[in-house]
Amino acid sequence: MASPAVVDDFKAFLLRGNVVDLAVGVVIGLAFGAVIAAFVADLLTPLIAAIFGSHDFSALTFTINGSVFRYGDFVNAVIAFLTVAAAVFFFVVRPVNALMARRKTEPPVDETTRNCPECLSGVPVDARRCAFCTSVIAG
Repeated sequence: MASPAVVDDFKAFLLRGNVVDLAVGVVIGLAFGAVIAAFVADLLTPLIAAIFGSHDFSALTFTINGSVFRYGDFVNAVIAFLTVAAAVFFFVVRPVNALMARRKTEPPVDETTRNCPECLSGVPVDARRCAFCTSVIAG
């Protein structure tokens, strides 16, 4: 049986923020992957079938010197990748980027200082002479 010190160390390891955050990220990622896979399979694939007449290209082959090249599975994989990537980009990345852009605000402008025209140091608005380079500042 494990000693209490080992159990305490293991508990501390499991309850560290990084391990818990990683576990939550993996679970959320798996669930999100299922949502994207369902979106592609149930909505985008029938759309492709409506446009191209078929959604399964696995039967596509060609033969050279008796060798059969089954490129249809590759076409299926490329289409699946592109539809998943497009779904993630248009339905996740762009909306999240738009939300993040709205959250950004300009830092407040400090109206109590202005820049010295000679040395570009920040000096109080009411100052007549720069404390850094001693040049006269026009008021």
